[in-house]
Amino acid sequence: MRDAETFAGLTAGRTLDHVLDLHLRLAQSATQRRFSEIFSDLGITQTQLTAMLLIAENPGTSQADIGRTLQMDRATVMGIINRLEGRELIVRGQSTEDRRRQTLEITEQGVAMLSAAHERSGELGLWLRERFSDAEFHMLAALLKRIHDVDIGGL
Repeated sequence: MRDAETFAGLTAGRTLDHVLDLHLRLAQSATQRRFSEIFSDLGITQTQLTAMLLIAENPGTSQADIGRTLQMDRATVMGIINRLEGRELIVRGQSTEDRRRQTLEITEQGVAMLSAAHERSGELGLWLRERFSDAEFHMLAALLKRIHDVDIGGL
């Protein structure tokens, strides 16, 4: 009984409608579901596609660079890179500047995958944009950037 009273006291005047992290999680889930619907036949996840885009836009980048940009731990990024390499969408190479560093490059199959994904990305973008006015869309992007504080523009 005391736990229920404590919980009631903690949540008094606060409804789930005002729990921002819940809304962020639900929005992310909705976006992932929509992504899966649009991209399911390509057999690629949002994170894998993002990693491929980063590699394509930054030839010779490293696994560590991808991890820093996506704010992911080394083991998680290694799994993503291994899966992409296993599908021959990317290839690992050796840095000419630092023999300890592996480089990442997009393959021809990876370019073809990105091309197929690009055709579908407009559908996902439209799905997101139709929910907001232009001003709201830009404001939302700016507000979300404040939370994650990551420069996505480059490695």
